[in-house]
Amino acid sequence: MDYGLITIKFVLGMLSLILQINLLGKGNLAPTSAIDQVQNYVLGGILGGIIYNKDITVLQFVMVLLIWTLLVFIIKFTKEHNYLVQKVVDGQPRLVIRNGKILVDNCIHASLSANDLMFKLRGHNIYEISKVKSCVLEQNGQLVVIENDEDNIRFPLINDGRINQDVLELIHHGESWIDDQVHQAGYASISDIFLGEYIHGQLILTPYPQQ
Repeated sequence: MDYGLITIKFVLGMLSLILQINLLGKGNLAPTSAIDQVQNYVLGGILGGIIYNKDITVLQFVMVLLIWTLLVFIIKFTKEHNYLVQKVVDGQPRLVIRNGKILVDNCIHASLSANDLMFKLRGHNIYEISKVKSCVLEQNGQLVVIENDEDNIRFPLINDGRINQDVLELIHHGESWIDDQVHQAGYASISDIFLGEYIHGQLILTPYPQQ
């Protein structure tokens, strides 16, 4: 076994990983969506499958890493600049329980079975649907649960310049109310807002940096 060649490939693989983290952020270290997890699996497969293969040269190894890094970068860039692509690739949060009633259609569209739903709720120490004021299924499959005795919405009303319609429905306000709040805060439109949190009846806004 040529340990020198393996060492070179290991070093190149580590450099590629560091490059991806610096270019694309640290989402791969703590995946928040299915595509982040897939990127980890594929990169692991590339490194594990090629490093020990003597028939693949260092140049070929570098080219594969560059192609994969470029592909991941293109996907990330496209998601950040096209809402439809982001919705298709990452999915979106989905309300699955409202006022103690399961929204079966939303569960079916999210491929969430009754067994899986109850299993996840038990993880929140909830054993009765009637005790749930609202429940949102996040992109990574986790549940955000608000019980009947809780007042605060634990999910942002505005994400990346876009309104979360499910949360908007929960707080019994319309888009015109959000527009008014944004304008009163001195911003031109919702697209200027990086994050909007609904806390104790107030909309707390965090804008994008001004150019």
